Amino acid sequence: MAEFFASYGLFLLKVITFVVAVLIIIFAIAMLSMRGRKPGSGGRIEITKLNEQFDEMKEALSFSLLDDEAQKLALKEKKATEKAERKASKAAAKKAKKQRGDGETVVTEPGKRRVFVMDFDGDIRASEVENMRKEITAILTTAGDDDEVVLRLESGGGMVTSYGLAASQLDRIKEKNVPLTICVDKVAASGGYMMACVADKLIAAPFAVLGSIGVVAQIPNFHRLLKQFNIDFEMLTAGKYKRTLTMFGENTDEGREKFIEDIERIHQQFKQYVNDRRPSLDIEQVATGEIWSGQDVLDRSLADELSTSDSYLLDKCDDAEVIHVKYKKKKPISERFSIGIQNTADGFLMRWLDRALKARFTVG
Repeated sequence: MAEFFASYGLFLLKVITFVVAVLIIIFAIAMLSMRGRKPGSGGRIEITKLNEQFDEMKEALSFSLLDDEAQKLALKEKKATEKAERKASKAAAKKAKKQRGDGETVVTEPGKRRVFVMDFDGDIRASEVENMRKEITAILTTAGDDDEVVLRLESGGGMVTSYGLAASQLDRIKEKNVPLTICVDKVAASGGYMMACVADKLIAAPFAVLGSIGVVAQIPNFHRLLKQFNIDFEMLTAGKYKRTLTMFGENTDEGREKFIEDIERIHQQFKQYVNDRRPSLDIEQVATGEIWSGQDVLDRSLADELSTSDSYLLDKCDDAEVIHVKYKKKKPISERFSIGIQNTADGFLMRWLDRALKARFTVG
């Protein structure tokens, strides 16, 4: 029996070694393939016509409610309609190609206004700003003042500089006189509200959270711990206020006062930015760091309407062509490989956590 387990263990070790070796080779090939590639290359703008998606959903539901004979008749009519549409689309694309030359052409219905839709799901670094700036650039090459841009925004805020840049990107839309509507279904707080306030029309879901117009900064200090173990920490600076509070040095009252002064200055800038874009609200009343939802949002002029983004876009489909615009960056093989491993590990851990919680809280 001991010999069996020893042989099995050796076999298992060989398999693991082989798998690790294969993964290392794949990773090395991926890294070599990335050499010489320009940073940021390989991205593209993806266009999705939401009108067609909504129509397909409506058609699928209506079709399922018909009896067998009616379904056959509807299917026959659908095929005839699709054939006519393909023929018309092909003719329109051919005409557009003659006028514009080679290249991909998005054919839109003549005389129909367009609504361009973007999404922004913000983290603490507002890392999606790089994609959003490219989406805005693409939209502004086409959109006119008769069109509209809708941003579906979700963010609890984050770094001042990152969200300041994100809000400035939205200002570009306003500068081109293209109407901007921002829909908040869950949260637009702090830096998220800095972005939201740029809108010509701000729509919030009934339970969405808005506000938190304030600034927060926190830093741990290990000075007493280092002192306990007789560890010295030295920091050399040029400039009286180059460092006000530190993690390892002894902080002073003067440093704290200067740090608070810097935060207050950023807060004043934040308040001024919001007030300039939404002059109807009482900035001193709402710039307390508090959050609101529902009717409180309307009472304080933090938003213009209570509704969901789904309702708003569905209504727009009646008289406009609603187009979702997304910049998709082509990830290198190494990044896709690491993300795949991470997602697999996350999925495995979440499944076991879910099972553990169900087993713990099962009644009976």
